[in-house]
Amino acid sequence: MSGITTTLSELHDGERHLERELLAAAERHRGEHEFHHVALDVARWSREHTERLADAGRERGLDLPGSRDDPASAAFSALRERAAAALGRRSGAGLLLLGDLRHLHLAAAGNSLYWEMLAQAAQAVRDERLALASSCHPQTLRQMRWTNTMIKVLSPQLLTAE
Repeated sequence: MSGITTTLSELHDGERHLERELLAAAERHRGEHEFHHVALDVARWSREHTERLADAGRERGLDLPGSRDDPASAAFSALRERAAAALGRRSGAGLLLLGDLRHLHLAAAGNSLYWEMLAQAAQAVRDERLALASSCHPQTLRQMRWTNTMIKVLSPQLLTAE
């Protein structure tokens, strides 16, 4: 595997992971309506990125799954909903939300680095087909800004509450 195909594969895995984590966190924090809805929206970006990476991978001989069609995801959906309902009644739910935001931010940051690497490689080899980095990377940066902003807004009240 070349460096570009390795990067495509790693980024594809990272975007799938981020989408799953965003969806799981949205379910866990269903009661936090703003978080829940925005998490679902930005998870869609990762799903779209996954599809585009799968297409780019096929052009290079990679067999990357297109969407988040994960059989385990349906099986865990009911479990996540019950956990979200239980957590909504616990005082530690705010700290869990901060932990989820931290995890999501780090996952998006990892993807951002791969997008940057892919963009640089596309420029070096003058491959227009890899230009997807220029349209996908800004969305990943927005995912990072959203998690960072949420952490800034929620940390004071959640970390100082008694």
